[in-house]
Amino acid sequence: MTGEAAVTGLPGERPRSDALVVFGFTGDLARKQIFPALYRMVKSGEMTVPVVGVSTSSLGPDEVHARVRQSLEDAGKIDDSAAFDRLLGLLSYVSGDYKNPTTFDALRVALGGAKRPAHYLAIPPSLFKTVIRSLGDSGLAKDARVIVEKPFGRDLASAIELGAVAQSIFPDSSIFRIDHYLGKEAIMNLLYFRFANSFLEPIWNRDHVASVQVTLAESFGIGSRGKFYESAGALRDVIQNHLFQIVALLAMEPPASQGFAAVQGQKSAVLHAMRPLQADDVVRGQYTGYRQEKNVAADSDVETFCAVRLHIDSWRWADVPFYLRSGKLLPATAAEVVVQLKAPPHALFDDSLPGHGHANYVRFKLQPISAVALAARIKLPGKKFLGDQRELFLCEQELSEDSTYERLLSDAMAGDSALFLTQDSVEAAWRVVEGVLVDHHSSLPYAPGTWGPKEADAVLTSNCSWHNPTAKEDGASGQ
Repeated sequence: MTGEAAVTGLPGERPRSDALVVFGFTGDLARKQIFPALYRMVKSGEMTVPVVGVSTSSLGPDEVHARVRQSLEDAGKIDDSAAFDRLLGLLSYVSGDYKNPTTFDALRVALGGAKRPAHYLAIPPSLFKTVIRSLGDSGLAKDARVIVEKPFGRDLASAIELGAVAQSIFPDSSIFRIDHYLGKEAIMNLLYFRFANSFLEPIWNRDHVASVQVTLAESFGIGSRGKFYESAGALRDVIQNHLFQIVALLAMEPPASQGFAAVQGQKSAVLHAMRPLQADDVVRGQYTGYRQEKNVAADSDVETFCAVRLHIDSWRWADVPFYLRSGKLLPATAAEVVVQLKAPPHALFDDSLPGHGHANYVRFKLQPISAVALAARIKLPGKKFLGDQRELFLCEQELSEDSTYERLLSDAMAGDSALFLTQDSVEAAWRVVEGVLVDHHSSLPYAPGTWGPKEADAVLTSNCSWHNPTAKEDGASGQ
């Protein structure tokens, strides 16, 4: 394994995109993520090609520029006026109906001499197939790439249909399925930490691991996303994609190389080995007041909290429970993984008996900072053999996630698929949740600011409790 190609998945096999088209130019995703990412790319010299915005809104050049300026000011400050001017110089805009061929005729004119555009679909999922087909019919898919933001369908059947439409227009190597969580530095560190440190491998299996917990908590509610959340819920929005991808990184076998095919193959193998969820494996919750949110049904059963007990039927992970949990209006905005190790096999010391503290664990703090903690027991001073659990806490002080979309956009335009999802992995993840999307227990109420309904404890096995992450930046465990 040598050379730069081994590090990022062979980006040099195809030429870089020579233009970026942003469908949904006036939407929230463009305003909050894409414009700031483009500005940073221009500052660094990464973005030098035309950027064409497409939306249904009729906007003049001054209005387009004002939107971009407002986006950057909301995200911080414009600290490089020359870079900002260069970004505006790259921008052009096309307005029109996505179903109307004349919109794509205008897009072809706006692209000018560009031969290898990348089309970013920052639009509602209901429009994905429409735009992809229109790109094919207009000839704008030739030698182009398409970047699709999750969700990739809302169940297995729709995911298969979307994949079939995309693959009928674009070769699979030109389809980039973004789960932005995979671009976060802390998530990438999971893969690195696992396979760059030899001391983990002997204990990273069913013989030494008692359980694995993954929590992604948000202290805020759904805000203005009521219409979207009514069609999704926490299981679809977070568990099936973000948390399953984290589990795949934690549970995968060592890949033969750093290349895209090797890493994605091992991740897909984990997703295929996940046992399909049953109704009793899932506890759904809904925060009090959700039904009064805008665009939410008065009798909605949509879950804003979801806790899952998952099993991976593989040699390495047989009988090791994976507990996944995510929700809105929880006590903190934080994400953590706790790999709980088994207690020593012989109770040599009194405080190693059941009920005397926790066994060793490995803790990955993913949000709001990136950190790794290793917990071990040490003896307290005195004649008695009594100890306390302490953490070795390794913290990455860089808190910013600004580089996530910058990284993903740059990789997609370079043809580097390492941080993107394959159609196979998308379908495998949907198969795990397919049954409980329909056959599930009713959502249970929980008060805002709590860790979900108390019934979430039911997914845990005996002698196990939830690890509640905090937003603290020190080594406090929260256990």
